Amino acid sequence: MPPRHDMVAIPGGEFVMGSDRNYPEERPAHTRRIEGFRIDRTPVTNAQFAEFVRETGHVTTAEIPPDPADYPGADPTLLVAGSLQFTPPAQPVPLDDFRRWWNYVPGTTWRHPQNDGAPAHPDHPVVHVSHADAHAYAHWAGLELPTEAEWEYAARGGADGTRFQWGDELSPGGRVMANTWHGEFPRQNLDPHGHARTSPVGKYPANGYGLLDTIGNVWEWTDSPATDSHHAAARQAGPTATPGAGSCCNPGTSTSRSSHTRKVIKGGSHLCAPNYCRRYRPAARQAEDVDSSTSHLGFRCVQRF
Repeated sequence: MPPRHDMVAIPGGEFVMGSDRNYPEERPAHTRRIEGFRIDRTPVTNAQFAEFVRETGHVTTAEIPPDPADYPGADPTLLVAGSLQFTPPAQPVPLDDFRRWWNYVPGTTWRHPQNDGAPAHPDHPVVHVSHADAHAYAHWAGLELPTEAEWEYAARGGADGTRFQWGDELSPGGRVMANTWHGEFPRQNLDPHGHARTSPVGKYPANGYGLLDTIGNVWEWTDSPATDSHHAAARQAGPTATPGAGSCCNPGTSTSRSSHTRKVIKGGSHLCAPNYCRRYRPAARQAEDVDSSTSHLGFRCVQRF
């Protein structure tokens, strides 16, 4: 039996989606109407995902060697099972090349997220899961992945028009509100709570709807196709395009034939930093290849009424 999910009922309503104050892909801010639904209070944890794997025998994308047919021209000896791992450099580096801190590490999976022999913490968000892995879990649990609009509406917690769901200040009164990067990214992490990577779910304040970890900790998959902005949605028409450049949050290293298939991820992660990637906000969004998995990307599920 799938585990019982601790879910929160989100009332339907209107909100202002996106932002005109930050990154171009978040524009334009526009009004959206959302029907009521239920959403996981926290991201799916390693303990929940482990139960899914035990019952179904699911093998994640990171545990399957890539198909050479999907990577024409690639060295076959490099096509081994693994996942993208963040590794902080030993010294300051220029911020113009994410390969200085992102590496594809063979053998890395959700079971051993740091590939150091240590097992995954049961109460941390599951990571190194692709969109297909998240979708398979949701199907098993009798749930679904949220749309980008549902996710953002829930993450705002009823606080419309502010940068963060708690207001416009990242750390009001010096209080740390989410697991984000402290110090000089990507080398120096001075997290005051000692979380060098992910943190146990629920260690930071809930939003106005009672949801936890919607900002920071891990990015979260949605089921919405990636677009280069909200212009098409705001017009209720228009072509779908995919955003381009990678960042600290989105390595964008896939070269497979499916690399054009991308979904929106939301919420930022423990790697989002004031000196580089300020995507620790409900409006922030990134495109992620559906066949990609990383050390800072997880998911939560929804149930529609």
